[in-house]
Amino acid sequence: MPLSGNTPDLQTWNFIPTNRKMTEPNQSFFLFRLLTKAGEIGDLFNQTFKNIFTKSWEKKNFLQQLEEIGVKSLPIVTITAAFGGLVFGLQIYIAFTRYVGHGSEAYSGPIISLGLAKELIPVFVGLMLSGRVGSSMAAEIGTMKITEQIDALFSLGADPNRFLVVPRTLACIIILPMLTLYGDFIGILSGFFYNIVLMGVNRHVYITNTLTYFEMWDVVSGLIKAVFFGVIIAIVGCWQGLSTEAGAEGVGKATTRAAVISSVLILIFNFFLSEFLPGSFPG
Repeated sequence: MPLSGNTPDLQTWNFIPTNRKMTEPNQSFFLFRLLTKAGEIGDLFNQTFKNIFTKSWEKKNFLQQLEEIGVKSLPIVTITAAFGGLVFGLQIYIAFTRYVGHGSEAYSGPIISLGLAKELIPVFVGLMLSGRVGSSMAAEIGTMKITEQIDALFSLGADPNRFLVVPRTLACIIILPMLTLYGDFIGILSGFFYNIVLMGVNRHVYITNTLTYFEMWDVVSGLIKAVFFGVIIAIVGCWQGLSTEAGAEGVGKATTRAAVISSVLILIFNFFLSEFLPGSFPG
C-alpha cells in the first residue's frame, strides 16, 4: 500500500549526528578512570603496608605463599635465566668479534655479568612471575569474590586485606629478590659456559676481568628492583582479584589484566629505577 502524501519519508527517521564531538571518545572520562584506578591501587597499597606493620596477619597463609611463589617458580626461573644468559653471552660475543676484533671476547665477562645482574635477570624474573603468580592471585581472589567468600570473611569479623593481601605481598617482597639472586647465578654461569666452553674464550682473562670490574652493587641494584617488582605483582594481582565482577568471565578478564598491567608497570619502573639508582656503590 503506497504511503500517503502526509506520511513522512522513512529515511528521515535515520538520525545522523551533526556534532562530531558526540561520536568521539570523551578524553576526560578516560583520564578520570585512570586516576580512579590509580587511587584504588594506592589505597590498597597503603592499607596493606599499614597492616604489615601494625596488625597481626595470617602466618599460615604466608608460609603457603612462600612455597607457591618461591619453590614452584624455580623451574621457570631456571629455564628463563639459563637461556637468557646464553643468548646475552652469544650477542656480546658477536659484538666484540665484529666491532672490536677477534680475541677481544675474553674481556666481555664484566659486561655480560653487569647486564644480566642489573637489568635482564630482574626484569625476566618479574615478567615471568607477573604471568604465573600475579594472574594466579587475581584468579584465586576473584573466585573468592564471586562466590562471596570475601563477604563471609567480613561477616566473621576478619579483615580480607590482612588475610589475603598481606601474606601475598610480603611473600613477593621476600621471594622476588631471592629468585633474582638465583637467576643471576644461573644466567652468569650460562654466559660463562657459552663463551668459555662453547666458543673457547681465554678462561683466565675472562674470569680475571669479571672479578676485577664486576661490583657487588651491580647485584644489589638488581635486588632492589626485584623488591619493587614484587610489590607491583602482589598489589596488582590482589587488586584485580578484589575488583572481579560478572562471574567466570570476570575472573578471566581480571586474570588477563593482572598479568598485562603488572608487566607494563615492571617495564616502566625498571627504566626509572635504572635512571635514579647510582651506577656504582654510593661513596
